[in-house]
Amino acid sequence: MIKKISHIGIAVRSIDEQMQYYRDSLGLEFDGIENVEDQKVKVAFFKVGEVRIELLEPTSEDSPVAKFIEKKGEGIHHLAYGVENISEAIKKIEQADIKMIDKKPRIGAGNHKIAFLHPRSSFRVLTELTEEH
Repeated sequence: MIKKISHIGIAVRSIDEQMQYYRDSLGLEFDGIENVEDQKVKVAFFKVGEVRIELLEPTSEDSPVAKFIEKKGEGIHHLAYGVENISEAIKKIEQADIKMIDKKPRIGAGNHKIAFLHPRSSFRVLTELTEEH
């Protein structure tokens, strides 16, 4: 079902303030910025081998990422696993009595299909499934 680690999402107050650290200090390959209006975030992408680092900057005070930063501060927000078929993955996870936030896939960054597991069911790690095209 899970074929790889897709990306690590990091909640930040300002992509501009952290860009130099990831791109210049660490030498990660910058791979663009995208606004994901549905999730009220701006996302900056950096490549590390086959895995991406995604900086998530809230674009609204009621964004889930803004609420995360307010409650926990900046830092790792979620871990995303790449799957072949997200609908089948959701079905298997629910059959294992794991609670999903998203019972049906939605569209995330890169126009990929995504779905989140509830952190209460994944030992407090917000976990994303992503079907990349």
